[in-house]
Amino acid sequence: MNHIITTVWKKNLQFESNNPSGHTVLMDTSVENGGQNSGLAPKAMMLSSLAGCSGLDVISVLNKMKVQVDDFKIITTGELTDEHPKYYHSAHVVYQFFGKNLPQDKLKKAVDLSVEKYCGVMEMFRRFAEVTIEIQYLDS
Repeated sequence: MNHIITTVWKKNLQFESNNPSGHTVLMDTSVENGGQNSGLAPKAMMLSSLAGCSGLDVISVLNKMKVQVDDFKIITTGELTDEHPKYYHSAHVVYQFFGKNLPQDKLKKAVDLSVEKYCGVMEMFRRFAEVTIEIQYLDS
């Protein structure tokens, strides 16, 4: 399956990119780099894609298991190389589950299935970065 994305220069260093779903995202860079900081930074969006892809998997699996949590957050940290072209050579993904009496075994299984089997963005990241995972179970 091919995805076709069209990215249009808006002004200065600002670009708008569409998605096969029909939604758009605005990209820009920081003021220090000549932009206006009016949109998402392209490299950081990669970390958002990683979290979003895995999060969709985790929630889908939890729904099939009939597991409910009060809240769920994913904190993703990426470390860029020092030399150009700069890319993420490592990424750390923290899955935070909030609730009372959380079924830790089922939550871990859902994360593991995403990380090891389902998340295509995770697999892409593994091609160029060391990816580490952490799961936190937090009382709410």
